[in-house]
Amino acid sequence: MHDSGATPGTDVRVVFLTHNYPRHPGDLAGAFLHPLALGLRARGVDVRVVAPSDRGQGGEDVIDGVPVVRARYAAPERERYAYSGAMAEAVRTPGGLRALWSLHRALRREARRLAGKPGEAVIHAHWWIPAGLAAPTDFPLVITSHGTDVRLLDLAPARVLARRVFRRARIVTAVSRHLASRIEDATGRAVGNDHVQPMPVDTAGWEWSRGGGGLVIVARLTRQKRVELLIAAAARLKLPCVVVGDGPERSALEARAAALGGVVTFTGALPFEQARARLLAADVAVLPARAEGFGLAGVEALMCGVPLVVCRDGGGLLDLADPVAARVVDPGVEGVAMGIQQLLQGSSTARAAARTVGERWRERLAPGVVAARFESWYGEALGA
Repeated sequence: MHDSGATPGTDVRVVFLTHNYPRHPGDLAGAFLHPLALGLRARGVDVRVVAPSDRGQGGEDVIDGVPVVRARYAAPERERYAYSGAMAEAVRTPGGLRALWSLHRALRREARRLAGKPGEAVIHAHWWIPAGLAAPTDFPLVITSHGTDVRLLDLAPARVLARRVFRRARIVTAVSRHLASRIEDATGRAVGNDHVQPMPVDTAGWEWSRGGGGLVIVARLTRQKRVELLIAAAARLKLPCVVVGDGPERSALEARAAALGGVVTFTGALPFEQARARLLAADVAVLPARAEGFGLAGVEALMCGVPLVVCRDGGGLLDLADPVAARVVDPGVEGVAMGIQQLLQGSSTARAAARTVGERWRERLAPGVVAARFESWYGEALGA
């Protein structure tokens, strides 16, 4: 490791253990983990990734210089829980639990193989389940919770498992204060604000929004995102609205938009640059999701200088709240519409504030800055 001011001078290996990591360059699955791996490798840290096979596509790979091992855990047709967003549902069925147990064993086996000798490597588990649960016990463990794993803590059996996992971790981090608080409430493991760290973003080459395009949301179209609140608010205010993303609720949302007569454009999922272009054209970004783990789309909006509307029960989205650049509203059509109106009425002030806040996020989430923090935590874990 390079010296970051808080780490020992010895070289160590870090094994990312995760159920979600890009399967090829440009893949959106687990894409927010990749900049951290790249930032760490740029600092000289030997980072390797263990992730599940996807429907038979296993083996060893290298993505942008990051070695990745895809662990086979079932017959190809049964390797369907990773990358699909179905991990939470898997714990509720016997067949899903069997597949997760096989996944658990496969991840542990490959993590131990890549880590090498105890004392020379750190396991960094992304999500406490399945990765944290699968982490070999003879290596120091760092856990980062991203959101979906914390929602499982509503289930009593999951809390029992989670307490054991969090108890043996030497370092626990979370991507938002909301998640940190929920982990402490459910498991008793405190995660202080000094261990709240979102994943990094490639912060080079960002521009500032030109505006004029109305409203925008970038989200997976699920019930939890509550996109229907934005569609109804846009129809009420007679404002154009762009919905970037896809998911199981898309058909119902398109029907709702047609019934309300609003000017709503559904783009489907877009590559990052095209999604960012939609943000750069927007006047206001609206993210009415409930209990969000962090809200990367909100950060990206601010990094484009676009003011935000979020809901009071938005979870990690509240980490983005700024008294001028954002409006925190009640989770309903009336509240969302009022927040949009307030930002548009004070448009120049809100946009200037969004640029100021966005500049701070660009600095905070730069891969080198985030990598330095994690590098120091790896050193702390080894020395504990």
